[in-house]
Amino acid sequence: MFWTSYFLAVLALVLAWPVPVLLSRAEWPARAPFMAMVLWQAIALAGGLSMIGAMLVYGLEPIGDNLIAGLRSLTGMVLHNEPTTALGFWHLFALSAAALLSAHLVFTLLLTYVKIERQRRRHRELLALLASPSDDGPGTVVINHDSPVAYCLPGGARSVTVLSDGLMAALEPAELRAVLIHENAHLSQRHDLLLWAFAAWRQALPWFPTTRLAQVAVNSLIEMLADDVALRTESKGTLIKAIAIVASGSARPAERVSLPGTSAPDSSSEGGTLSGTGGADSPRTTASRVSRLLSPKPPLSAALRALVLAASAMLLAVPTGLLIVPGLLG
Repeated sequence: MFWTSYFLAVLALVLAWPVPVLLSRAEWPARAPFMAMVLWQAIALAGGLSMIGAMLVYGLEPIGDNLIAGLRSLTGMVLHNEPTTALGFWHLFALSAAALLSAHLVFTLLLTYVKIERQRRRHRELLALLASPSDDGPGTVVINHDSPVAYCLPGGARSVTVLSDGLMAALEPAELRAVLIHENAHLSQRHDLLLWAFAAWRQALPWFPTTRLAQVAVNSLIEMLADDVALRTESKGTLIKAIAIVASGSARPAERVSLPGTSAPDSSSEGGTLSGTGGADSPRTTASRVSRLLSPKPPLSAALRALVLAASAMLLAVPTGLLIVPGLLG
């Protein structure tokens, strides 16, 4: 397992710096946002697995030829008071670091979820007092606000789409339909779960370029995915005008308290500070969406889509295989 630990460490380093930087600068994700989303998830999972796996494999190297065998031996030492002389200081240090990092990631994920749910509950309570039902269908409410505002508040059966008086006055019927379809796409495709995971990852490891770049990219990609759903029934011109009008609403309702972990980032943070609603609307994201609609490029070819999926699968398979297959790298 000696070489395995070093290979995993190098893989974790590559996935923490050059790979996300290159992917964030690439132009093809706008042509295949779903494929790009899959790849970002694979990078995040493979990076975390490689990082923790490298420390575990190094720490267990003296007592097993793979992760499972090493953990079995370590369990015997802990439960049956077997001697630990085979493990040196640095092996014990690596095992402790792996355990602490794993606990930190899990705790941050759960803590972010609790914060999000608390904020959303308060938000719903305020909407129950301040909003009125909309004629545009169940699950849609209207708030008394002059600025054009549209967002969704995820929550399963309790999910709602929130519109402002100012938005409804500024939009034509077709533009309003485009906005509603866009927001409903966020809810039906459960984009809030993706944003929760990536926001928690950034909070847990804020010093890693991957976490910041991934969060910004995912915020943009989910908007493109929702735009694509709206384009199935509405024209590009209608959607572009709707995006521009919504983006012009610089003011926000007082109840939208900033909170990491959901979707609509503050415009100054480009994805760093998020609120408990749905839909990323930073200036950078808006510009990317409009540019994509004004200057459309052909979708990614089937061969390139297959290549992206294969790369994503490989990213997950390589560290997993190295951890469980005995002596794969010696």
